[in-house]
Amino acid sequence: MRLIKIFVFLLVFFFALNANANANANEAKIWLNNEIDIIISSYKNENLPNQNKFLMIEQTINNNFAGAGIAKFVAGKSWSGASKDIKLEYIKLFKRHLALNIASMMQGYSDQNYQLINSKYDEKNKITLIDMEIFSDTGSIQVTWRVKKSKDRFFVIDLLVADISLVVTKRSEFNSMLKNVNYDLKEFNNILRAQNESGYQKLIN
Repeated sequence: MRLIKIFVFLLVFFFALNANANANANEAKIWLNNEIDIIISSYKNENLPNQNKFLMIEQTINNNFAGAGIAKFVAGKSWSGASKDIKLEYIKLFKRHLALNIASMMQGYSDQNYQLINSKYDEKNKITLIDMEIFSDTGSIQVTWRVKKSKDRFFVIDLLVADISLVVTKRSEFNSMLKNVNYDLKEFNNILRAQNESGYQKLIN
């Protein structure tokens, strides 16, 4: 009888965990869907200037991406030797760089459809994985969003396109450039600032 009670307790506990995990995953999925729809609707508006479209993406990056954490990871070993002011400037520049990258990709948007096809909560890492399929005339591509909840808010911590991590890719890309300036984050900020300005001018003109 005691073993049966223990088994029943474990069974109830297991289903309670699953219910909570599913609730977390669904909540994150709804949040992400709303955020994506806001961006998509702006790009469907042909009367909206490119500057305004970019500002919407930049605002989304600033509000909904774990920018500081991503920027720190991407900076690698150059992070520890930089001053607080240099780090803050780098984070700001990195977020803009990320926004410009996404805005550049969105320029090719031509009313493609997308669908959030699956979401699951990773209890071990406390993150939600949300799979999105983007459809076009030539086929489809799958993107996986890694979303984390912190202080009752959701933040995107990574994107995986065809199982390739955006964060890991950026770290490799930045490491090559940082190596050329001996991992001096202050000097790298000057390079990133110039790249951002060039990218922005191309985007709006």
